[in-house]
Amino acid sequence: MGSFKFIPKKILLLGSGELGKELVVEAKRLGLEVIAIDKYENAPAMQLADNSFVIDMSDKKTLKKKIKELKPDFVVPEIEALSIEALKELEDEGINIVPNARTVEITMNRDKIRNLASKELNIKTAKFNYVFNVEELEKKSSEIGFPLLLKPLMSSSGKGQSLVNRKEDLLSAWNDALKNSRGKIVGVILEEFLNFDYEFTLLSIRKNSGENVFCEPIGHEQYKGDYQCSWQPLEMNQSLINEARKIATKILNNLNGSGIYGVEFFVRGKEVIFSELSPRPHDTGMVTLVSQNINEFELHLRAFLNLPIPNISLLKPSATRVIISDKESNNPSYTGLNEALEVENTKVLIFGKPTSKKGRRMGVVLSSDDDLNIARENADKSAIKIKINS
Repeated sequence: MGSFKFIPKKILLLGSGELGKELVVEAKRLGLEVIAIDKYENAPAMQLADNSFVIDMSDKKTLKKKIKELKPDFVVPEIEALSIEALKELEDEGINIVPNARTVEITMNRDKIRNLASKELNIKTAKFNYVFNVEELEKKSSEIGFPLLLKPLMSSSGKGQSLVNRKEDLLSAWNDALKNSRGKIVGVILEEFLNFDYEFTLLSIRKNSGENVFCEPIGHEQYKGDYQCSWQPLEMNQSLINEARKIATKILNNLNGSGIYGVEFFVRGKEVIFSELSPRPHDTGMVTLVSQNINEFELHLRAFLNLPIPNISLLKPSATRVIISDKESNNPSYTGLNEALEVENTKVLIFGKPTSKKGRRMGVVLSSDDDLNIARENADKSAIKIKINS
């Protein structure tokens, strides 16, 4: 059997946040050339990439022109606010979009992924309704019932999401959703508020061969739709894990693009309920930087580069806790790093975002221990010591 010849590739990142930064780290370890694009200067991934550009990625003409000019081997979206029309046309011209343009389009819009799961694949989800004008808001809400979640059809990290307990609060939630919406769609999704037992992420990897492989479930907690902490392993019944894998397989087989997918689920009693899906490394999956033998960023690269993925194993129980800014600054500084790093078996990742604002995720603490509870306590203890200053 002949040896496999690996020729280093050029990858183009669309979106250059903290997840993109870790992808650059792993890409450079494989000798890849990385170009990072975002809407602002000095984004985290740009600080490590070989080259970077600031453009409006939602503008079809601008995005298409830049990609054709750069001639990447792979275009790797990290955000939702993109011109899908540009990606579709470029894919038709032979450019490799990761995982593929159809998947990017479906997952960037909550209505499309929800329709695929619920209506086409008959997967259990929370009850939902779409509202495209404010006049329908009260009627469609009464069909769901209160409390309910109101979300933009396109957004990220929980932006614009509200828990609405009564009809009098619908209008302010509608306005907040539209203010934080990405893209040009004027509309929201109303979603049943599930009284679930817990939620988790199943990192699911689709290989070029069509085989799907899975990481151990990752437990996580969110606040207003934004991740606050995560941990792996998650203690749960094997039958529930099997059901989640079955659901993820059904979706990945339909989307059919190689790469890693962060598939989110709710668990209520003996039910596994599909929530959302991202076709890229997932924020809750940052725990894999210390918990697994192959982290989620390397898994993503291996999948779309068609490199081998041997058995994915858990090294040690691990946990994360995010570092959140409570103020605005154009040049943030950090105090408490010395004290944070005194905590046993912890790592601190400062993302390097050039500006901070209230509620923005600026870093994360990773912690490992033979005892998961201690790992979680240490991550919390370390994160709380770091303060962001203006």
